[in-house]
Amino acid sequence: MSGVTAIGIIPARYEASRFPGKPLFPIAGKPLIQHVVDRCALAENLSDIIVATDDMRILETVEGFGGKAIMTKPDHPTGTDRIAEVAARVECDLIVNVQGDEPLMDPKLIDRSVETFSAIPDFKFGSAMTAIENDEDVQNPNVVKVVVGRNNQALYFTRFPVPYRRKRTLLPVYQHIGFYVYQKDFLLAYPAMEPTPLEQTECLEQLRALENGIRIDMIETDYTGIGVDAPEDVARIEWEISRMNM
Repeated sequence: MSGVTAIGIIPARYEASRFPGKPLFPIAGKPLIQHVVDRCALAENLSDIIVATDDMRILETVEGFGGKAIMTKPDHPTGTDRIAEVAARVECDLIVNVQGDEPLMDPKLIDRSVETFSAIPDFKFGSAMTAIENDEDVQNPNVVKVVVGRNNQALYFTRFPVPYRRKRTLLPVYQHIGFYVYQKDFLLAYPAMEPTPLEQTECLEQLRALENGIRIDMIETDYTGIGVDAPEDVARIEWEISRMNM
């Protein structure tokens, strides 16, 4: 990745519908957002890490533990719009979008994605996937699936269990990990694209790119994207943090 500059941007809203104030919720003695920043700081291929937020309480908390945060407009419809506002203010080649509710984020995934995607000619948009190990997750519409071609480019994202297994083969079903890498100019243009029919039907923003003929490059990972969606998830996260000696 010689000569390529990558910056991590973490979107963090205060008024989450299911869990208001989630970024500041204490987990194992630290606010959730600090865990995410600390995990990103272990990546070697990020030149900077910025929290993009709409709330002064989050900004002050991040600055209080020595992190960097930038205030954004409060009315962004998606996290992509929020990080695009911040991306417009910084100099870099790649933007790594790390979800603000994933305190176990794998820094090796960040490093490998920057190395892999920066080497792809005309790269615009990349993400990650992991093989699903149980049928419950295959059937769960909240677990987003992705189908890729032999070139590891995404063919489709869906909440439906695909591919349909008419024949039993060794082909795995892949879960899409909500982790994104963007070429900066593409990211700045992306929010201006009109929402597309499949995107609106599946409620999956990444389909907007595919419907506009934009390639999404994928890498496979063992990281399963354990996030905090509700207060009852905290106990599991704290157990994982203890197990990993974080």
